[in-house]
Amino acid sequence: MAHYVDGFLLPVPKKKLADYRRMARKAGKVWIEHGALAFREHVADDVKPGKWTSFPQAVKLKAGEVVVFSWIVFKSRKQRDTVNAKVMKDPRLAQMMDPKNVPFDGRRMFWGGFKSLVEL
Repeated sequence: MAHYVDGFLLPVPKKKLADYRRMARKAGKVWIEHGALAFREHVADDVKPGKWTSFPQAVKLKAGEVVVFSWIVFKSRKQRDTVNAKVMKDPRLAQMMDPKNVPFDGRRMFWGGFKSLVEL
């Protein structure tokens, strides 16, 4: 069965990584409760700036920051839309939806929805 994935890439200050982890754990629990199949957050370990493009360049990484790559897995795009609508209305996430309360620069974060191409 093919899945649908929302993917995210963002810069997080290293000194705020623990705050980001707490926020992500809370958010992940909410997404799972509302029907997401999986919620993953990963911090860059081996991502070097490239000549033309790279993960650090994509988020305009600054000194003292690290790239975080995350994704949420859903049964389908339709199910993703349903789950995300519920998540966005969940009062447990209201405070963290305010850009002043997140431990990263949301202007340099990007995301998108992806259909499966290969699943082994």
